Amino acid sequence: MTQTAEPLSSPPPRTVLDALAVVAAVLFVSGVVAGFLHTPAALSAALRWTALGLFTPSAFRRRSLLLWTFLAMVAGAELGADAPGLATQTHFLGDIFLRLIRMIVAPLIFGGIVTGIAGHSELKSVGRVAIKSIIFFEIATTIGLILGALAIDLTQAGAGVTLPTSIETAAPATHPQGWQQILVNVFPENIAKSVAENQILQVAIFALLFGAALATLPEQKRAPLLSVLQSLTDTVFRLTRIVMVMAPVAAGAALAYTVGSMGLATLLPLAKLLATYYAALAVFLFLVLVPILFIGRIPLGRFAAAVAEPAALGFATTSSEAALPLAMERMEEFGVPRWMVSFVIPTGYSFNMTGGSIYVSMGALFAAQAAGIHLSFEQQLVVLATLMVASKGIAGVPRAGLVILLATAATMGIPTAAVMMIFGVDVLLDMGRTAMNVIGNCMAAAVVARWEGALDTTGAPLEE
Repeated sequence: MTQTAEPLSSPPPRTVLDALAVVAAVLFVSGVVAGFLHTPAALSAALRWTALGLFTPSAFRRRSLLLWTFLAMVAGAELGADAPGLATQTHFLGDIFLRLIRMIVAPLIFGGIVTGIAGHSELKSVGRVAIKSIIFFEIATTIGLILGALAIDLTQAGAGVTLPTSIETAAPATHPQGWQQILVNVFPENIAKSVAENQILQVAIFALLFGAALATLPEQKRAPLLSVLQSLTDTVFRLTRIVMVMAPVAAGAALAYTVGSMGLATLLPLAKLLATYYAALAVFLFLVLVPILFIGRIPLGRFAAAVAEPAALGFATTSSEAALPLAMERMEEFGVPRWMVSFVIPTGYSFNMTGGSIYVSMGALFAAQAAGIHLSFEQQLVVLATLMVASKGIAGVPRAGLVILLATAATMGIPTAAVMMIFGVDVLLDMGRTAMNVIGNCMAAAVVARWEGALDTTGAPLEE
């Protein structure tokens, strides 16, 4: 009589894993509370690390990149708080991840746009999609600027802040460009240079022109190259999934480095600014973006599931670029045509300031409050107008928000020291700013696709 062999080992039942997750949550909260009491630091840290260890099996059982990223972020923050010396040595993991991302961004955008235009006769739609994308980004940016100004005027987070006598931090030596130069910089002069310098909008423009040229060729000449490019694009998307396996590690390393290098004590003087900024982001999300989703008849639950992982990755790494391939993949799964995803999301890197607009308007008025400068309503309008123009000329500039603030402060007579104070918590502000920009880019792709009648939300539910 033949008996079926039992497996040597099998994963624990889900009920056991759920029970472990509950115990882990209780232990972690206990460890956090113990940290604020007169409990030995080693004991409170042991409670938190034990909680993370108990939660790990449940996280891996669910096979969710979002859950893995969240666990890695918590572990990274814990490592930064408990062992800052070790945490500051983990930055190389994030650097490796960003290198891999930069490796796949250009072929991902190029293949997606070219195959969409030349393979699906979408040439007539390109102009409309470009205009609608820019309209969406400009409206969102304007609302964000106004909301940031209202929030900081309400909380007066900068009032009473004592300016340091001197700040030696070097500011980026650059200035906003004129509109002519901005327009010139959209177009590539050397595609290899554009790829090397990570000018993704230039890569997108080249892909548009290449796709348009390929679409005009006779079928017998177009088909061989189109087949190769389709295979290339499918391969790069598969490569993206392989690279994303490292995303949780990179997110945890980035947060460990941030907490370990800054220290939590440095946040106290600017805690009110941080709280005001994240409250404004929440208001913007729920009172601006969510109503737009409803008006556009975009399924809220599926959209949230689609953007959760890219937004979390952008939050942890403070890099929209790191989240770009995953955002493109998720929005294609959501139902946006690949060529449209490949064009709209990269365009957002130059025109989308959904998170950054709140940051720059709030930062400028915070600096004025900290310097004891009262700005009238008319002067605040001038500040917002200046920020709107300046924000269009610094795409791709490191510490772009700081560049905008310094340029605006110079025109309004605000001391540089007041702006440079914000630099102390710029990384923490950048987390929320980047996550909101990623959400805005994804949302623009969905809204424009619905506007074009090209959004297909009848596919299988997204994996949560």
